[in-house]
Amino acid sequence: MSRVNPYLSLLEIPPGYLNIMGYVDESEVNGPGCRAVIWVQGCLRECQGCFNPASWSFEINQLVEIDTLVERILDNPRNEGVTFSGGEPFWQAPALAVLARKVKAAGLNVMAFTGFTLEQLKDAYAPAGAKDLLEQLDILIDGPYVEALAVNSPDSPVSSSNQRVHIFNPAFKDQITWASDQVEIHILKDGSRIITGYRGQMLPTELEPYQTS
Repeated sequence: MSRVNPYLSLLEIPPGYLNIMGYVDESEVNGPGCRAVIWVQGCLRECQGCFNPASWSFEINQLVEIDTLVERILDNPRNEGVTFSGGEPFWQAPALAVLARKVKAAGLNVMAFTGFTLEQLKDAYAPAGAKDLLEQLDILIDGPYVEALAVNSPDSPVSSSNQRVHIFNPAFKDQITWASDQVEIHILKDGSRIITGYRGQMLPTELEPYQTS
């Protein structure tokens, strides 16, 4: 695995862009309802048993303009919300906060998974932009994945028992119904597959070319 300096790599991301590992529409195992999911590139934790080890490197993978992602998300009428996963979303918090504001203005909801705890994200030493991103979230799943505390249950939305569900928007109080034992397979136009959900591995794939009608 590459050991490039993560902070230098973050500086290589142009303003208005995200460095992502992958994207899917219409997921039903990454939050309430039908959702677009963005997996960002880069994480320092390297948790044992991590579902997406390909997301650890901070090297540039796919640079995608925020407005391109917003247009793609909103162009699919089945997308009710957006989920940020990774990798660690909060290392790209400023850009994700911009994206979140744009999709929320169109009526979608936003949630994120993070290896940080909520307390750490509110701390003075949190990643840049953490407060702005938190203000946009309807739901946050916090805490690192701990393999020894793994949960695989139809009654649990978290992957390990140390993780917590924070509901910032009361409208979602009764919508935490996805489960940590769900798996979903997306077959892309080029024949490649994305398996997401518990033990699903988001393999790095190029974002399919997007054309407006």
